[in-house]
Amino acid sequence: MDSYPYPTLADFGKDPWWLMLGKCVAIFVFLVLTVLLSMWVERRIIGRMQLRIGPNRAGPFGLLQGLADGIKLALKEDIVPSGVDKLVFWTAPVISAIPAFISFIIIPFGPTVSVFGHKTPLQGTDLPVAVLLVLAMASIGVYGIVLAGWASMSPYSLLGGLRSSAQVISYEIAMGLSFVAVFLFAGSLSTSEIVAAQHDRWFAVMLLPSFVVYVITMMGESNRIPFDLPEGEGELVGGFHTEYSSLKFAMFFLAEYINLATLSALATTLFLGGWRAPAPISTVWAGANEGWWPILWFLVKMWMFIFFFIWLRASLPRVRYDQLMKLGWKVLMPFSLGWILLVATFRALRNEGYSSTAFVIGAAVLVAIALGISVVVDMLKRDKQAKGGPGGAETEPARPGGKPDPYAGGFPVPPLDAPHYHGVVPSPATEQSATEKKEVESGIH
Repeated sequence: MDSYPYPTLADFGKDPWWLMLGKCVAIFVFLVLTVLLSMWVERRIIGRMQLRIGPNRAGPFGLLQGLADGIKLALKEDIVPSGVDKLVFWTAPVISAIPAFISFIIIPFGPTVSVFGHKTPLQGTDLPVAVLLVLAMASIGVYGIVLAGWASMSPYSLLGGLRSSAQVISYEIAMGLSFVAVFLFAGSLSTSEIVAAQHDRWFAVMLLPSFVVYVITMMGESNRIPFDLPEGEGELVGGFHTEYSSLKFAMFFLAEYINLATLSALATTLFLGGWRAPAPISTVWAGANEGWWPILWFLVKMWMFIFFFIWLRASLPRVRYDQLMKLGWKVLMPFSLGWILLVATFRALRNEGYSSTAFVIGAAVLVAIALGISVVVDMLKRDKQAKGGPGGAETEPARPGGKPDPYAGGFPVPPLDAPHYHGVVPSPATEQSATEKKEVESGIH
């Protein structure tokens, strides 16, 4: 164990009021500056990856572009559509933004330091269930999105809000399951104690499957490409914030980028040793984890994750909604549950004094066999569907002329090769529905 002091739960709640207020203000300013810098970094990196220049007009190298966007949004006309529920319409962005700020209060930036003679941890506060606070705030934040979609009185906004609620439920369960293995090894849900438990080895190495699951689920929680289905402009215009403008839209924008920073900071805390320096630096430099230096290591790790988010946005296309749900419910959740059982069994055998080497090897073999069987079954199922055999894809009824009937599936929107475009005789179901429509229009019914 290192010689420098680790914060414990007993160290919190003893600061004077001015120090507590200073911590809150410092975290608020840090998050606002992180949002402005994230916007600039994202535009510059994506511009370089897509062979574009990126922002270069507002300030040196375009550094003031985010500030210029904020001023523009503040001065734009605030349009409120007629017929909306104004109370809910106005409070929804606030409900979405405030939990994003609260979540960062339990993130540890460093060890215990001295501030004007008072020893205090470099952390807003800590709780026995600190990690659960982040999950709770994420659940509350989605209420703002759902209420924004419902209050806008727009089908695009409503669908975006429903998508967001389904997506957060699906991926928050898998995210919570990825934390369980960390809790088993750390023996606590406190973020400061989780960092202290990684003094000799990062949990990203010990619990690699949990780390991979968290990385996938944090993309789903952030509603960003490739999982930005709640605001897919291809089918929902702008999604839940279609009817928003000016500062209310800016608050949704702010919440998205703060969640980006919070998820990156939480990944750093739970899996990458938190504010602790990497092994080469900490072994060569004895004071790397003392004083104010740990803030530097924490920021480097956090910005590595933010760069990872930006890299994915520049590289991957948006997935389909059924693919999103299938990944969350049929892949991530069953895998996380199986991994938790393995980790719990491993810890129980280790606590009882049994050798766990044979168990780990056997578990690895079983997982490999299960994955192989699932791949083979999926390949056989796809091959059967492609051939249209029993249990496979159903063949479409044929129309006169040997062509399949595009209306046979009961789709509400006619396909491009509609009968009246190509002179093809419509099916009886289509003729019946057209006759009923004419009768309604003529006032018969």
